[in-house]
Amino acid sequence: MEELSQALSVSFAISHDPNSIAAPHPRLAQYKVKYNAQEQAERRRKLLEIQKSQRLNYVNHARRLAEDDWTGGEDSGEESEEKEEMEVEVAKKKLPKRYANQLMLSEWLVDVPADLAEEWLLVVCPVGKRTLIVASKGSTAAYTRSGFCVNRFPSLLPGGNRHNSAMGKDYTILDCIYSDVMRTFFVLDVMCWRGHPVYDCQTEFRFFWLQSKLQEEGENLSEIATRNPFKFVGLPSALCTPEAICQALAADYPFEVDGLLFYHSRTHYTPGSTPLVGWLKPYMVADILG
Repeated sequence: MEELSQALSVSFAISHDPNSIAAPHPRLAQYKVKYNAQEQAERRRKLLEIQKSQRLNYVNHARRLAEDDWTGGEDSGEESEEKEEMEVEVAKKKLPKRYANQLMLSEWLVDVPADLAEEWLLVVCPVGKRTLIVASKGSTAAYTRSGFCVNRFPSLLPGGNRHNSAMGKDYTILDCIYSDVMRTFFVLDVMCWRGHPVYDCQTEFRFFWLQSKLQEEGENLSEIATRNPFKFVGLPSALCTPEAICQALAADYPFEVDGLLFYHSRTHYTPGSTPLVGWLKPYMVADILG
């Protein structure tokens, strides 16, 4: 019976990506799964090495997202057809076209990094839907992970309404979690602000930049108004020390907590799933982190 259960669990796997959060956590699943924590650690190491030498054209990529203009030359980077066992999948990919697969997605945190307290940042996430926000040319569009435009509205983000679009030169691209109950876009990360892309900046800088820019815009972004029918609220980050993690789990939040994202402080913003962003549900933290 155990062998049959294992066979069925493999047959009905939702995703073949290693440690995909579309499947149960390999260490906490009810069935036995062979996993290699060292494999996740090795992919992290390779990704950090690759991003040092890889320079994709994020300036053009951000402009194309803002203007919905995909004509002209291709983004740099060659797409590898070979899939070796230890090859890092995102290493040779081109930047995605259109609006699908633009968000940086997590994996289950299977291997606990030895430098978790020193090199990783924690973000507590609300229940909601991951959303790509593009504010440009006087309006703001919300896209699903698969690239569907689910809403278009004015906002007080730079470029987000016709009164602050500055002749189309200002545009903003954000990674958000949308709560329909609270009519709020909780901002996880920033890819571009007022026409300045920060894809190839480290997480620590992007988070600092994001909070600084949201503060500069004042409280208007976090209030519902005619020109801002949805709230935009930044999600704070914290160090991953045991004390900080305990405090994060014990804190009261104005939203229902879905889980915890763990970001490597030196990773760039890379569309697609990456082992440099880990995901745990709150009840998993004690078992996985010990």
